[in-house]
Amino acid sequence: MTQVPESAVRAASELRVVFSRLRRRLREVAGFGDLTPSQTSVLSRIEKSGPASASDLAAAERVRPQSMAAILAAIQEHGLIHRTPDPADGRRQLVSLTEAGRERIAGSRRAREEWLARAFADDFTEGQRQTILEALSLLDTLVEK
Repeated sequence: MTQVPESAVRAASELRVVFSRLRRRLREVAGFGDLTPSQTSVLSRIEKSGPASASDLAAAERVRPQSMAAILAAIQEHGLIHRTPDPADGRRQLVSLTEAGRERIAGSRRAREEWLARAFADDFTEGQRQTILEALSLLDTLVEK
């Protein structure tokens, strides 16, 4: 087994810490204060992938079906999702975003992107922003493996 270079260990540790802090900060900016991270994740998944059954969502989010039922019930109380019969299987229901859910996701995305863009513009030089873009390209390569 080959030895992992110290720089790789340090990069892994620092990247994890920075991403964790960035994720927390973006959650603050997102305006989802009354939703849990799990509920927000499910909303984002539905927005990205389209209508899905509760069991499909549970599998995708790696939670038990009972946990997904509780997550969906809470989101539905906020009026952000609705359920319709699955045309392929009348025993199942598909969960979709309501217009309010779509607006909430879009507003949250806009707020996060505006915060990031403003922070990049105010706090970094053009050269630093280019370095960040290069690093992001490398990280994208990492996640594609």
